[in-house]
Amino acid sequence: MVPESLDLFPDLEPCPPHGDANARASANPTSTSVHHSRAGSDTGPNTPLADRMRPANLDEVVGQDHLVGANAPLRTLYASSTLPSVLLWGPPGSGKTSLAKLLAASRENTVFVALSAVLAGVKEIRAIVEEATRALRRGRRTVLFIDEIHRFNRAQQDALLPHVESGVVTLIGATTENPSFEVNAALLSRCRVFTLHPLTPESIEELVRRANENSERGLGQYRVELSNAVLAAIAQASDGDARRALGILEAAVGMHCGSANAKAPLALETVREAVGTRILLHDKDREEHYNVVSALIKSLRASDPDAALYYLARMLSAGEDPLFIARRFVIFASEDVGNAEPTALVLATSAYTTVERIGMPEGRIPLAQAATFLACAPKSNASYTALGRAMHAVEKYGSPPVPLHLRNAPTSLMKELGYGKGYQYAHDAKDQFVPERNLPDALGEIEFYEPKSIGAETEIAARLRAWRERRAKKESPSR
Repeated sequence: MVPESLDLFPDLEPCPPHGDANARASANPTSTSVHHSRAGSDTGPNTPLADRMRPANLDEVVGQDHLVGANAPLRTLYASSTLPSVLLWGPPGSGKTSLAKLLAASRENTVFVALSAVLAGVKEIRAIVEEATRALRRGRRTVLFIDEIHRFNRAQQDALLPHVESGVVTLIGATTENPSFEVNAALLSRCRVFTLHPLTPESIEELVRRANENSERGLGQYRVELSNAVLAAIAQASDGDARRALGILEAAVGMHCGSANAKAPLALETVREAVGTRILLHDKDREEHYNVVSALIKSLRASDPDAALYYLARMLSAGEDPLFIARRFVIFASEDVGNAEPTALVLATSAYTTVERIGMPEGRIPLAQAATFLACAPKSNASYTALGRAMHAVEKYGSPPVPLHLRNAPTSLMKELGYGKGYQYAHDAKDQFVPERNLPDALGEIEFYEPKSIGAETEIAARLRAWRERRAKKESPSR
């Protein structure tokens, strides 16, 4: 165990207390109870590094250029004279709380009130509204920041609505869930929604480097050298979460300064210890990411559930977005399984919806079910390749006229021109089949879809073969 105090090491400069990396990295960014403060309030020396390093202005915000870049919406809002109610939607550690504080701090005579939806209820909301009403009489506006607003139930959200609508409070809500599903329509309609992106590894590395070099708010006074490999490892382990990244850095520096190698560069092994779990070789947008994703999909295609489960476990353990994996399963179910097992697409889509609703770690269970089902299902890419042939025909033949019998005839002139003439309603035909050709004449007898004799597509292949024979003979069975 590394001691909280470094008095046992008189030769070294004191380092910051490191605490538990995972706990610090996942700490709630707002108070667990109502607290009132001026926007941009000072932080103390014992404040976690992630809070000390909150951006002091929009220029220090990284990874959200679509919101705070030149002429971007939040920058425009920051400079405007009015502040509407807004909802900030994004993953953990993407900067929602920091942006809320910056927006509030840009206004004079503003009281910033932070509330966590995890513990607060209607009683706390009413107390804030009463105080906000008194403040408004004194010429001071109240910005109410509610973290995890999606955790408020309908009654709690309804309690907010009239006060947001009247302007007693300006609401800034933060949520990791889609507000379209989790926020009441009435409240949602009175807010502007801004979507934050997960921070890229490059953005995380920039934040970590900045915190390590900043002597005023960060760890610059300890003069710890960070290699590119260490920066990359912290970025990888943080999974796009700035708070987690800075928590890992703070813990690693504390452990490093308490070691016998305090004068050496920060070791990768120290970062691994600070993270508390193995840092897997995996990234979000570089070669290894695509290698593992490719291995997962090709294992499914090769009907190897064991390999598929291994690569699924590897991606989840490395912090891959589970919804990314679920999306790949949905695509695979249609592209590679197709009509050989039509329920594959239903199951894959259900797995995606389930993961989206319940999150992790439970989301790994439907992902495992989908992976094993898809790997063991019969495979056919016939519908996918058929579309490719059809697309090629479009490029080759262009836009030849649609056959007259398929055209709609809403006017008498169109009927006189033959639109709809000869059209046979399939449900009035024997066995609901009409042998009339429906492709433009220019395409002749071309056939795109070639179902395979495997799984459920075997029956489709037999049925389609019979239909094509009848269509070729132009036989139209009567009742």
